[in-house]
Amino acid sequence: MSAKAKYQAVLDLGQELGIKGGDVSEDGGVLKIKGEAATPYEKNVIWDKIKQIGGESPSDIKANITVGDDSVYHRHTVKSGESLSKIAKHYYGDAMKYNKIFDANTNILSNPDVIHPDQVLVIPNI
Repeated sequence: MSAKAKYQAVLDLGQELGIKGGDVSEDGGVLKIKGEAATPYEKNVIWDKIKQIGGESPSDIKANITVGDDSVYHRHTVKSGESLSKIAKHYYGDAMKYNKIFDANTNILSNPDVIHPDQVLVIPNI
């Protein structure tokens, strides 16, 4: 199996995330990918997928993923049924960090218990 075929799920994820300036080549059985993720979160999602497929230190892929906006961890569009604690659990692995998200969005939020679908929230770097 070629490295490109092995890591096709990574390439598909890059397309889904809208990675900019994507470039993919294969040389001597090593897949080389590069591009720009919008946020550090998206970069981490790509690396997590690479490690899921190739292990912690894969030798058959070289990735150069830069970040377009590192002033925030991510920008999240609220979906129906979500809460700040659920969003915090998703991004930080800790629902109790909801206050970090609230504090970063006081320009649009006045109560941490009230968010609405389609609001775009800043997920801060912590």
